[in-house]
Amino acid sequence: MNLPRPESTSAHPFEALTPDVVLDALASVGLYGDGRLTALSSYENRVYQIHLESPAASMNGAGLVVVAKFYRPHRWTDAQILEEHSFSAELMLPEIPVIGPLTLQGQHGAAGTLNHFGGFAFSVSPRRGGRAPELDKVEVLEWIGRFLARMHTVGAAKPFAHRPALDLQSFGVEPRDWLLHNHIVPLDVLSAWTKACDDAIQCISNYSDLTGTYGTNGYQEQGLKQIRLHGDCHPGNILWTPADAPSAAGPGPHFVDLDDARTGPAVQDLWMLQSGDRQQRTRQLGALIDGYEQFREFDRRELALIEPLRTLRLIHYSAWLARRWADPTFPINFPWFGSSDYWQGQVQMLQDQLEAMQEEPLRV
Repeated sequence: MNLPRPESTSAHPFEALTPDVVLDALASVGLYGDGRLTALSSYENRVYQIHLESPAASMNGAGLVVVAKFYRPHRWTDAQILEEHSFSAELMLPEIPVIGPLTLQGQHGAAGTLNHFGGFAFSVSPRRGGRAPELDKVEVLEWIGRFLARMHTVGAAKPFAHRPALDLQSFGVEPRDWLLHNHIVPLDVLSAWTKACDDAIQCISNYSDLTGTYGTNGYQEQGLKQIRLHGDCHPGNILWTPADAPSAAGPGPHFVDLDDARTGPAVQDLWMLQSGDRQQRTRQLGALIDGYEQFREFDRRELALIEPLRTLRLIHYSAWLARRWADPTFPINFPWFGSSDYWQGQVQMLQDQLEAMQEEPLRV
């Protein structure tokens, strides 16, 4: 296995992002922290909650507390980040509860949502409180479903120009090839993992909506509709405000972190909100779609993509962890990654997914 040892690698770019740099970056866009800065849970980027001095907060309309996101260097281009910001703005215009970045005056006088300081791209958003949604409650799932439908209505209005698609190549073939080329999988598990991964990819290749191949009639004509998505709509990216709680944003769900926004089938934003056995998942999916279809029709053919999408996420996740291993926060938070036990577990999960992909899709 060829994971870099953190103590032997050169300094990671995020090591230069000290509290002073964070506060100086905010000052460069007219937001002045009062010294209270809290790092929030985020592995891909670095995200901080920052208390502001009142005069600056009032001047910029940012509130007394903001959330600053510093993007991982070299992951997205500026054009891709700005496209995410534009998508957020489109969603917020009809009052869909997405928390997007503020437009601020930059160092060179131009106002925008994306700013740069000290070699980092960053954005600033208002702070919104909330708790995890109670996904065992039908009314909560229906409420989330209604807003997802509205989000997808906006997402279907036009395509992304710069952000990628969720497909077999980018989430299955490329991560597998990278892991093998870099000798990440231990030798004692390599043969079993490679076979399980290859078998899974071969199975997914039969789903034309995840490969983009539809013969002579074209991708959009014959396949399921591909739309702009949240892309990573798991429970941790939904903040729930109870109806009886005071909040400037109002009660119900509030969607955060469109960092993984990309093109794909609508069901991608639904399946990660399911858990439990088949009966529980069917009930949860039914409630989500009941709410969804109050605003937008849901194509039931997409239900067949749930297990292939789950399998792709499994393959992509292993490569994501390995690619980030030189970032000091990853060995600290994922100490179990990379062992033979981990990869043997991945073999079993891929084999389970192969079986799941052979079963009848959920029906609601």
